[in-house]
Amino acid sequence: MPFRTTVVTGATSGIGKETALALAKKDHALYLLVRNVDKGEQLKREIIAQTNNRSVFVIHCDLADLQSVQQAADELKGKLMAVNVLVNNAGGINASKQLSKDGNELTFAMNHLGHFLLTMSLMPLLQKGQARIINVSSEAHRMASPHLLNDVQFKQGYSSFKAYALAKLCNIYFAKSLAERYASSGITAYALHPGVVNTGFGSQLGGLGKVLMLLAKPFMITAREGAQTNIYLAGEAKLNPKLSGQYFKKGKPAKPTLAAQNTSARNRLWQISEQLTNNFLH
Repeated sequence: MPFRTTVVTGATSGIGKETALALAKKDHALYLLVRNVDKGEQLKREIIAQTNNRSVFVIHCDLADLQSVQQAADELKGKLMAVNVLVNNAGGINASKQLSKDGNELTFAMNHLGHFLLTMSLMPLLQKGQARIINVSSEAHRMASPHLLNDVQFKQGYSSFKAYALAKLCNIYFAKSLAERYASSGITAYALHPGVVNTGFGSQLGGLGKVLMLLAKPFMITAREGAQTNIYLAGEAKLNPKLSGQYFKKGKPAKPTLAAQNTSARNRLWQISEQLTNNFLH
């Protein structure tokens, strides 16, 4: 397989960490975009020790802070000629409504909007690298309806699960839109469900959310198992380009909800995302 330059968000734990380790073993040059640089440097040392791949670099990036995202993208553009793989992996769920530094609902900001800005800012490098763009979504998207796009900031009736479900639906919309809009540049894009993974995800939830997570724990898979579809889409030497834009589970295309196939909602999300990131795109 040809040498690949790969950018991974949220690489310091869970499936992001397992993805980074596996791709390092496949001789990818890794750029780890992390909120906590100390953890990122620790991971870098682990990767080098386990794989002897020294092409591992750490860049600060807080996906809930659009200025931080733009600075990370600018740093990458200053270092690289092309990017071959972008794994939009970072995400999370919040027990209560919080706002990002830019005043956006935090779950939407860190799961979708930050990745939208990062991807679009890196687009010249992604086009040069005929990149694969991989969005980590979730089966939680099945709980979301396109009408939630009427209030992405959840000014009315906030629910942590609804906010998370909407963000995961957005991950699927974004992958499909990228696949359509940039196919002529050789770019392919995918969304995936990693499985219900036993990591620290959702640990900050209280009440019913905490109870549900505890009940689900015995049935969860390991982070290494959860990373397998990520690793397949990022590391497979040849993927059929006709699969671009699809939603994957367990390494295979799967059918998302009818809502996830709603073209007008998908286009609406693109417009909303452009409006919210307009001050940073240049």
